[in-house]
Amino acid sequence: MDIQFIRRLAELLEKSAIDEIEVVEGESKVRITRHAAPIVPQNVTYHAQPAPLPAMAPESIQAPAAAPVAAPAAESAPQGYMIKSPMVGTFYRASSPEAAPFVEEGSIVKAGQTLCIIEAMKLLNEIEADVSGKIIKVLASNGQPVEYGEPLFIIAPED
Repeated sequence: MDIQFIRRLAELLEKSAIDEIEVVEGESKVRITRHAAPIVPQNVTYHAQPAPLPAMAPESIQAPAAAPVAAPAAESAPQGYMIKSPMVGTFYRASSPEAAPFVEEGSIVKAGQTLCIIEAMKLLNEIEADVSGKIIKVLASNGQPVEYGEPLFIIAPED
């Protein structure tokens, strides 16, 4: 593949609503992806202004109640590099029902290694690791529908 062809693909991606283009030509393979920042809905809460309190004599003022005991800290999520779904589809951990999963928790992966398949519109899309490291957590279940931007794997990048 020549550089002009790749540039034309990139221009096509910019001018269209397509998020990803992948071309395989013999042993050559090129994938161009546009990752737009996901739109995060803003939660807005409106509070009514409290009504003024009636005036009280100083002897009727009571000491403030003891503060409630803080809730125990929530279990922290594993830290690491998150691989997110680039599309809406169905998540598969293996290439077929009889095959072993591409990766397991604790597996060491290299950048570009296939982690899973997402089926979208009858097409099987291989999802590859962006970084090399160790799989800390597999967040999606086999056969589960996934949304764009949904976390699939957490990887501890190698140093």
